Amino acid sequence: MTTTELFDRALVEEAAKKSALVWVRAEGGDGSGAERALWHVWHDGAVCLVGDGPGEQPLPGLADGGHAVLTLRSKDKGGRLVTCRAAVTEPAPGSPAWEEAVAELKGKRLNAADAEAMPERWARECRVLRLEPLGAALPQPSGPLAAAPLPTAATTREPVPAPLPRLLFRRRRR
Repeated sequence: MTTTELFDRALVEEAAKKSALVWVRAEGGDGSGAERALWHVWHDGAVCLVGDGPGEQPLPGLADGGHAVLTLRSKDKGGRLVTCRAAVTEPAPGSPAWEEAVAELKGKRLNAADAEAMPERWARECRVLRLEPLGAALPQPSGPLAAAPLPTAATTREPVPAPLPRLLFRRRRR
């Protein structure tokens, strides 16, 4: 490894350790695809993710043996810090690599309804992935990065009913 690659690897590792959010884009045939913000943990030289199950984050396009582009942000400012390519691997449930990754992920998973049964549910219904950074960081983009929102079933709120403000903000009579 060159000095630049070592420096970039250290920057990726430090950014991944400090931030619980990483932007991931699966590299398809044409390299295009939507970036998704995913929660993760840094463990044993790789970003570890869990998803594609009920109540977990989606991991579209990330396949074992494939590649992805990771964008890591600055913890204090939230802006883009470094972007790199990563190799995607999916350890088999129950393997030592899977057990280690799940132990780290379980400790960082917030608001889990089934904290004790989570590893068994993940083995049954979810995918655990390791994204190991490759080589030097990618150059920072120079153009605008605006993108259309991803399709979703979520809707906006309905308008506030007309009498509601009078009910909430009426003055008390004595």
